[in-house]
Amino acid sequence: MRIRHTAPLLAILGLLLAAIPVATVTTQGRRFYDDDPIAQDSDTEDASKTEPWEVGLFYDLTVNLFVTARRTPSNTRAQNVNTIDEVPDSSWFTNRAVSVVPLEQLLRGPNAGPPPAPAKWVIIREKASGYAPGFTARDANGETWFVSFDPPSNPKAATAAVVIANRLFWGLGYNQVETFLTRIDPTRLEIDPKATARRPSGVRTSFTKDDLDAVLERAARNSDGTYEAAVARLLPGKILGPFRYEGTRPDDPNDIVPHEHRRELRALRVFGAWTNLTDWKAGNTLDVLVSENGRSVVKHYLQDVGSTFGIGANGPHDWDEGWEYFYEGNTTRRRLLSFGFALSPWQTASYPTYDSIGRFEGDHFDPTTWKPHTATTAYVEMRADDAFWAARRVMAFTDDQIRAIVKTGQLSDPVAERYLADVLIKRRDAIGRAYLASVNPVVDPALSASGLLTFGNAAVERGLAKPPDSYLAVWSAFDNATGSSNPIGQTAGSDRIEAPSGLPGAPGSYVKVALSAVSPSSPAWAQPIDVYFRRIATGWMLVGLERLPTVPSPQIK
Repeated sequence: MRIRHTAPLLAILGLLLAAIPVATVTTQGRRFYDDDPIAQDSDTEDASKTEPWEVGLFYDLTVNLFVTARRTPSNTRAQNVNTIDEVPDSSWFTNRAVSVVPLEQLLRGPNAGPPPAPAKWVIIREKASGYAPGFTARDANGETWFVSFDPPSNPKAATAAVVIANRLFWGLGYNQVETFLTRIDPTRLEIDPKATARRPSGVRTSFTKDDLDAVLERAARNSDGTYEAAVARLLPGKILGPFRYEGTRPDDPNDIVPHEHRRELRALRVFGAWTNLTDWKAGNTLDVLVSENGRSVVKHYLQDVGSTFGIGANGPHDWDEGWEYFYEGNTTRRRLLSFGFALSPWQTASYPTYDSIGRFEGDHFDPTTWKPHTATTAYVEMRADDAFWAARRVMAFTDDQIRAIVKTGQLSDPVAERYLADVLIKRRDAIGRAYLASVNPVVDPALSASGLLTFGNAAVERGLAKPPDSYLAVWSAFDNATGSSNPIGQTAGSDRIEAPSGLPGAPGSYVKVALSAVSPSSPAWAQPIDVYFRRIATGWMLVGLERLPTVPSPQIK
């Protein structure tokens, strides 16, 4: 893994000094290398000595509720972005441009192998994790699956949510477990004589017929006696347990970026708000030791994104889920002192009664105030540039793609299916309104060989803001060896701006452009983004982009 793009202290100092519009040496050492911007952040060290660990769920919950939620954000720029402010592909994340991913692939999501063979199921142990009724079993082909059912109160709900969210989060870029919908006939269920279940005492004993009956009593049963189920394929490799949303895994030599400073983990605050993924905790993640290119590396999964939309493992979300943490002292005191007359926003929102969806709405949704059950450190550390990056990925999903993905949940009520897609579209648009125009939204800058600067505006292109009166480009020659910047001049225009005379012309030379917008209705656009180009044989190549300086910058509160 490369760490030279993670904004260490010297680089931060260099960025601050480079902002001064005079020739100034900012730091020693090259800022850009020949392979910048990197697209793949590969794990270069062997992680074969990584051992399984556990994260205590009660400890994790307590710390996040009473410590993390009160943490002051450090305002540290994400440390795993490349030089153009993007997240490279890695063992954590894969860039999937849903605008070009074939729809059939988007609907398959992570599923690469065949679905389960349901002619026979052999139970081998209890369900590995989570509260949904289920068990672990081998199908007729001998493959191992983690089986979960719907609660009796909400048939076709939890299983549909699992599959739909699985496809959405795969499209967003996260490692997901292969997941299918299937129907299980209890007459084809067997119990392996070696099957066990962990008892409340921690002791393992034989899995019995009574255990199976207890599971099925908590599951929604079809009129023909079968059960709808979501089944997740056993991941290949050595299971290492969950990852945390802060710090690093000490025995993984490739895990060098603190998790709270990984942009894709911070961005879950936006993606979680979109899908109402309220159960955001270490226990729903999974690290797996796998072999890649002859080396053992750790691959990181969001293994359980099913507690989404308006439903959970045991039924609809509580009324305040997505609106408040599990515990909020000030809110509780306010209700108590007002004898219940101090209403919270969730008490005035309305929810249609669809058993297969639960409590999920888009008319009162505000992504900036959305909350999971508990905060995580990555949630707290999200900056406005992280939110902008995440919002672009949410907005990339078209209406048709969202409706097609919702269909993979196989909801039996077409009205409920249409409602779920409508709400996801509304929440998508609310995310765009909240985050795309809150910072300078210039994107995709390019500089032609003749010196014509072109770019887009993510907020304007989505119809979320009016075009600015003009754009201003401040040009400097940038010395990559010393970090010094020498002013050349400034030009203005629309989204096509001519460079001033005097640009360096030697191959390997660099130019820096501070690009801002004049927009009375969007004052935040006056904060320039810094863009860097390197001269190559055919013209200019984009090698650097910084949307927000490390200090100061807008924060999400």
